[in-house]
Amino acid sequence: MRMPRLGGDGVWRWLSGACVALSLLAVVALLALVVTRGLAHFWPADIEQLTLDDGQRIAGIVRGSEAGEQRYFTANRDLNGQVWRWIETQAIEMRETPPALLYAERRDWGPFIGRLTAVETPAGERLQGDEAERRLRRALAGDAEVTMLHLRNVEGRALEVAFAQVASLSWPNRMDVGDKLAAWGHGVWRFLSEAPSDGNTGGGVWPAIFGTLLMVMLMSLVVTPFGVLAALYLNEVARQGPLTRLVRIAVRNLAGVPSIVYGVFGLGVFVYGLGGHLDSWFFAERLPSPTFGTGGLLWASLTLALLTLPVVIVATEEGLARVPVALREGSLALGATRFETLRRVVVPMALPSMLTGVILAVARAAGEVAPLMLVGVAKLAPEIPVDGEFPYLHLDSKFMHLGYHLFDLGFASRDAEAAMPLVFATATLLVVVIVVLNLTAIILRHHLRARHRALEHS
Repeated sequence: MRMPRLGGDGVWRWLSGACVALSLLAVVALLALVVTRGLAHFWPADIEQLTLDDGQRIAGIVRGSEAGEQRYFTANRDLNGQVWRWIETQAIEMRETPPALLYAERRDWGPFIGRLTAVETPAGERLQGDEAERRLRRALAGDAEVTMLHLRNVEGRALEVAFAQVASLSWPNRMDVGDKLAAWGHGVWRFLSEAPSDGNTGGGVWPAIFGTLLMVMLMSLVVTPFGVLAALYLNEVARQGPLTRLVRIAVRNLAGVPSIVYGVFGLGVFVYGLGGHLDSWFFAERLPSPTFGTGGLLWASLTLALLTLPVVIVATEEGLARVPVALREGSLALGATRFETLRRVVVPMALPSMLTGVILAVARAAGEVAPLMLVGVAKLAPEIPVDGEFPYLHLDSKFMHLGYHLFDLGFASRDAEAAMPLVFATATLLVVVIVVLNLTAIILRHHLRARHRALEHS
């Protein structure tokens, strides 16, 4: 059977399709890698106890292997000074998974791996053995009280930990698949609902989630009306000529300016300029401690609004340009004013394009980090900028951001390797937040497009 010969257009069509397919495959593979490693972080892995040929005992979780060596996460930073060990496979004489080994996540000093020897109660009792474990399980469930845990690592070194410092505790080697699945779900929930702890390498990211969403919403409230009005003026009101074309070129060039430049602009104009004047006018009694003259939620939102403004303007202009001239002329011929034509005919038909611009702006703003480092993001801000005190929304507050939290975990934490699973988990969450925000705008755009489809084809 002879294959049909492809002409020049056919070759380029197949080549373009192959490039698109490869690009989509690369994106899917990248997302699969991030999501898999991120969600695997919360799965309670078995703890191995090793007896080496020199008599040493080591307990840890396998985190990789290469060239005849295995890498173990041994925890217990305050006892051993390190949490990673490479063990030669040939040096292992015995490998076992004792049911008594527990994994405790502490709010300071990171995780602990070892055994429970005793617990102390508020009444001063000291419980040991099975009775201590039963009391601890009841305390974890909220049915009893415990003040102190007495622990011991596999090398025999003792440690006392206040129960209030324990964020979670489990015996992974005793768990079946159902128990581990329940523990995985609990770990994911804690990650989504709690504040960070232990230098951001433990706990959750709820303040970062809230800060990201709030900043994006405030940015959208600012950039959408300004971007739409600017596009309406350039396309519908301004006289078309060299000056208008120059303005359009400038707007498109602004979309390519590095984001850190916007951060410097926001720091100089918004923080030191506007914020400094607001402090001198309304908060002089608090000086030299600044209120608005330092980075905060308001200045971060305005900086990102300025950064994404060209995107909204360009997308809105393209939508306005696609509205048929005949519709404008028909509206004017029927007696409508120019303003009524814009409000009732042109703008409704261009709404999907406006929302496209907002979608692109949200996607870029949610992932930006560089400008935020200059205008308000914080490494740790466990309190969200919304509370029950007037004015309820505190625009001068510093806030956490998922993108910056991701940067801090990967490059500024005290143990970047130990924090790497959290890096993947945070990256997964950031992708999910961006997808949810975009899907919300896409659904709204689809609804508006369907509503005005009849008018577009009339």
